[in-house]
Amino acid sequence: MKKGAPGGPEDVALAYLDAWARNDLGAQRQLLVQVPADFDAQHARWRQGLGVAASRFEGLDLEAQDDGTAVVVFRGVHTLRGLGDWEVESRLRFERQGSRWRLRWTPEVFHPEALAGDSFGRLRAWGPRAALLDASGAPLTEPGEVITVGAYPGRVRDGAAVASALQSQLGLDPLRVQAALRAANAQPEQFLAFIDVRPERYQQVRPALAPVPGIFFRKKTARLTPAEGFAAHTLGRVGEVTAEALKALGHPYQAGDVVGLSGLERAQERTLAGSPSGEVRLLPRSGEAVVLHRFEGAPGTPVRTTLRRDVQAAAEAALADVMRPAALVAVDSATGEVLAVASRPLGEALHRALTGRYPPGSTFKVVTAEALLAHGLKPDSRVDCPPEAIAGRRRFRNFEAEAFGQTTFRQVFALSCNTAFIQLSARLGRDALEDAARRFGFGVRYDVGLPSPGASFPAPGDAEDRAAASMGQGRVLATPLHMATVAAAVDTGVWHAPRLLADADAGPEARLSAGTPEALRSLMRAVVTEGSAKSAASFQGLMGKTGTAEFGTALPPETHAWFIGLRGGMGFVVFVEGGGVGGRVAVPIAARFLQTLDASAR
Repeated sequence: MKKGAPGGPEDVALAYLDAWARNDLGAQRQLLVQVPADFDAQHARWRQGLGVAASRFEGLDLEAQDDGTAVVVFRGVHTLRGLGDWEVESRLRFERQGSRWRLRWTPEVFHPEALAGDSFGRLRAWGPRAALLDASGAPLTEPGEVITVGAYPGRVRDGAAVASALQSQLGLDPLRVQAALRAANAQPEQFLAFIDVRPERYQQVRPALAPVPGIFFRKKTARLTPAEGFAAHTLGRVGEVTAEALKALGHPYQAGDVVGLSGLERAQERTLAGSPSGEVRLLPRSGEAVVLHRFEGAPGTPVRTTLRRDVQAAAEAALADVMRPAALVAVDSATGEVLAVASRPLGEALHRALTGRYPPGSTFKVVTAEALLAHGLKPDSRVDCPPEAIAGRRRFRNFEAEAFGQTTFRQVFALSCNTAFIQLSARLGRDALEDAARRFGFGVRYDVGLPSPGASFPAPGDAEDRAAASMGQGRVLATPLHMATVAAAVDTGVWHAPRLLADADAGPEARLSAGTPEALRSLMRAVVTEGSAKSAASFQGLMGKTGTAEFGTALPPETHAWFIGLRGGMGFVVFVEGGGVGGRVAVPIAARFLQTLDASAR
């Protein structure tokens, strides 16, 4: 803004507008001819009614001046919370008092149409939230009805009984329920919400919950997926914006907005939500409201995922009765597109399929085998599987003290002989194992569409480290998602980075060594037909690799159960955290997954 002669009306206007921008009412009052009795209250109502977060001023011009009066035109830019900038051109009318200029304040300062007694208000609304879509373009999220199960603390007779009922029927933590009830005692008649359930689930649990004094139910509209728990961690949930989310999202969000709080709902929030529309209104003391400005919102845009409804449903069914933390992921072997991804337990925020990193155990032998095949080993090459092998200062043994003696590489792969792999990998060149790991995406960064750290293969430091790494132990770590891509790479001979969004650009890829994919497929088929996964031999064309990965410091060590599989152009993984033996625990889950998928295709 330009500045006029010192002490002139423009100079005073600058001082007044600077004080207004700082919300310094005291400094503003000092520049007035006469201070209205409700000056402070009018400014408070103006700010609150419009949700003014900040004001700045520009374009100052002296419109008229004589010996006793002057008019200064200015443009105010007011940032309205949750809407944006509202530009207003208005006037400041000055009077000379002796040698000084003072402002004759009226509501015209706020807006040229405002009169004494008028006030300001606004409207603001979001349009319908767009849907997350499956790979075919059908919606995976739609508005529907849920029932909130909760309690009125003042009507609870026995908090332990409420907690026990909610635990047995809905799996809620009884300690958390009782703690919430105690904390809410100060407001005994305020409804305390515990969990939302779909109508079908409500009908199942109501007979057991309704008789418990204090438990009540409320209906509300919510965003529903095809079935309870369907891709819950991946699709995510919506709800009232939290303080943390509000800080991260920034403009145009404000307290009370409904936003994505997790999963793709959060990651794609701005696309799905669009932007809010609104109006700035002058509310005359008498008569109808006058619209001073409109903010044109934008509708949300649907986001198409790569998820296939039938594959996801099969994954959910396979994990339905799994009591331990678990994950199941399936990817398209030709593209890396994620066809299904499920994590358990549903009530835990951790999306272990994408973000959990674990030693992959013997499933990593697919990578080690690729390195060995690339350096001349054949599936029918004769190798030794002794009871133990020494690397550095460490003595390694096979699972359950197995030993198969002189046999073929196919057999030691099928039966997952640790000692054979340790001896064979010791013959490889210094960087051969690390190079093979990179061909399968270890150490490669990629964007799935949700946070996922991928897999890491630190270069082995010594013989002991190398031996552990060759069988997926030591410092080797991978997410379940990544191990699904390892299986998928064997199908086409190309490793593709996984992605969840159909319209996202393809990520990094890497080609396996020439001649190795066909040999790897024969080895992985042998695992199913005659090896550690032969309980799944009835599934035609299934190839895979089991894994039993040690972790922790217990003696004997605890183990994660793994199975990575390949069938019908799809790579997949089953992981059970602390589940035990891959062939005994993960393979039956994989069989249920394939059985459900086959049944849906009939």
